[in-house]
Order: sequence, then C-alpha cells, then structure tokens
Amino acid sequence: MLTARPRGTADILPGEVGKWHALEAIVRQVCAVFGYHELRTPIFEHTELFGRGVGETTDIVEKEMYTFYDRGNRSITLRPEATAPVARAFVENKLFAQPLPVKVYYLGPMFRYGRPQTGRLRQFHQFGVEAIGSDDPAIDAEVISLAMNFYREIGLKDVVLYLNSVGCPVCRLEYRSKLVNFLYSDLGALCETCQARYYRNPLRIFDCKSPTCQGVIKQAPTITKNICPRCDESFAKVQKYLDIVGTNYIVDEKMVRGLDYYTRTTFEIVAQGIGAQNSIGGGGRYDGLVEQCGGPPSPGIGFALGLERIILALDQQGIELRINDVSRVFVAVVDPVADNKAFELLISLRQAGISTEKDFMSRSLKAQLKYADKIAARFVLFLGGEELTKSIVPVRDMSTGEQKDVPLAELLDYLKRHI
Repeated sequence: MLTARPRGTADILPGEVGKWHALEAIVRQVCAVFGYHELRTPIFEHTELFGRGVGETTDIVEKEMYTFYDRGNRSITLRPEATAPVARAFVENKLFAQPLPVKVYYLGPMFRYGRPQTGRLRQFHQFGVEAIGSDDPAIDAEVISLAMNFYREIGLKDVVLYLNSVGCPVCRLEYRSKLVNFLYSDLGALCETCQARYYRNPLRIFDCKSPTCQGVIKQAPTITKNICPRCDESFAKVQKYLDIVGTNYIVDEKMVRGLDYYTRTTFEIVAQGIGAQNSIGGGGRYDGLVEQCGGPPSPGIGFALGLERIILALDQQGIELRINDVSRVFVAVVDPVADNKAFELLISLRQAGISTEKDFMSRSLKAQLKYADKIAARFVLFLGGEELTKSIVPVRDMSTGEQKDVPLAELLDYLKRHI
C-alpha cells in the first residue's frame, strides 16, 4: 500500500501536535531555569561515530541502526541516540574552549530498527541534556534533578528514579573477571545472545529479559559492590546531593544501562502503569566519550527522555500541560562551608520557576561574579559561613549595583517581587 506510512513510525496529527508544542515549551522553560542551551546536530552521522562511541557490542550498533552508503560510498547512519553526536559537536566546534561546564539540551527524532509496540517506535523523539567539562558529583545531581523537575512541571505522577554506579574502566575490568568466573559454570544455560555477551561484554547480561538468564544472574556479584574507593566516594556524594534536595531514588545494583560509554553514575526513570515499555528516560556519566571522539579529557553526564512514552503516560493519567515563565539568579559561594546550602537553594529556586545558576568549577568569588555577568544574571546571592549563621542572604542587583541583606525565609518572596 503506497499510502501507508513505514512500520514503526507515526503521524502526529493536528489534534495531537498541541500536546507536543506544550511539552516542548516546558522542556525549553525547564532548561532555561537550569542554564542549558539548545544544540542541534544532524539527523545522520558517519557510522563510525556510533560504533566507537556507543559500543560495537551494544544491541543498538549490532541490531538496530539504520545504516546506508551514500553516493560517495560513505557509511552513514540515522542517529539512534544523540549523546555521541553531541560529543562529536563538542570536539569539532571546540566547545571545550568555552567556560566549563558546557551545558546543552536537544530535541528531535532518533531511529532504531526494533520490533514496534506501544511506546516503542522505529522513529521516536527524545529530549536530552548533556553537561560536559565537570566531574563534580553535584553536576550529576543537577542533571538528575533537572529530569525530575521536568516531570514535576508536566505533572506526571508515580515516577520512580533508579540509581547505580557502573564504576570506571579500572574497577570494571576487575569486576569483569569476577563476573566471568561466576557465570562460567552456567554458561550453557544462558540464551544465545547472552552466551555471545559472555565473551564480548558480560555486564550486558544484566540487561537480558530472559527469565532463564535472570535466574542465572540472580546471585551474581554486582558492579556496585566492586567499584574502587574513588568511584564509591563519587557515588556516595551523588546520593548525598540528591538527599539534600529531597529527590527520592532507589539504588538498583543490577542496572547497567545499554550503552558502553557509561561510567560511574547511571540512572533510569520509570513511570508506573503505562505497560511493558515503562522506562521514560535514563542516562549517566560518560567520562571517556569525548576523548574517543578525538577531544581532550572532558568528563560528561546526561540523559535522554522518550517523548512518545511521556505523552502516553500523560494521556493515561489525564494530565493537561501548563507553561511557566522563567527569571535569572546566580548563587555565589563565598565560603566552601556554604556549598551544600547553596546547592539546596539553587534547586529550591528552580523549583519555584526562577532561573538560577551556581558555580560547579570551584571558581574564586571574583571569577564567579565574572561568570554571573557573562550569563546576564539579574541578581547575585552571596552565601558564606557568616550568612548561614545569621540566616540572611546578601542580594546584589547587577543592573544597579545595589545590595541588600534579605532574611533567608523571605528570599523567595523578595525575588518574585523584584524580578
């Protein structure tokens, strides 16, 4: 039938497009509040990018990519995900020369050849963010908080965050040996796909949905219990920052995610009650990806959220979308003792719809003020040990230079009146 659309694709009709417009507007609103700027990459890339970046042994590269040769006999692939293209753009356009971290978001279609079902199409749309240039666990918590804040803004209920650490290449290599030894006696019981994974990438066996394979790995050692002290410390700090801002999570030691570039922090977000395809987003840290793309060492973290599944969940919960305006504030840390409180204040102001930023690069106060001026912050809040003791926040209006001490309990009302 020549008039039928290709299997695994969908027409978004005029009656539905309004939902997408509203959702995309909230994406842009939340990203503006968190200080992320849009980046658009090509829909197709050189195939090698995904082989090197995503991983040769992943299901995406082995089974799901739309790959073809163009008229110049170059192997081209419709993008199956956007983190590798963002890393490529970061290197090619020398974004590493800009003030770090570079914080971007994207919206657009991705393509994977899989079995179509509800919530899983061959052409689907993702909203994602990437923060590149900082290895501070606080930026991990910021990225996760952005995702959870987005779900709160659209009103989605029953959203569960699963969290894990997959370690670094050093501790993962040691863990791999332990896992291989554990699985050896049950190798014949694994499915054909997992038998191949055993030799190429045994951690991927945790991704298998086969009841038999799940039974084999039920008592398997987990990467979470075998990470090195440095990775363990990083994971503990991520959890501490999430606790500070009141973001609930469940540590899932068997969650490894499906992409090879992940290191340390990984997470997945699930919506209850939308069927088998209930994952509505996920991400993690990828500290070696930029180097694989030919750039300088540049740690990064990000996530991707599936818009079709989010709209499905919204429809099932009968939720209508709303759009809020944003403003801009910068929280300057005068004394490191105030860093935790500054992070807490950062998130609470963002949750109130006020565009707020803080430093993640351990800059001096002078450099923080210079950065606040570069991002056109209207107000700067100063937090130090003395300010915490007195429960006051000095607030400087950058447009006039005037500064006023505001009681911490009255800060939100003060900003709403003056922005």
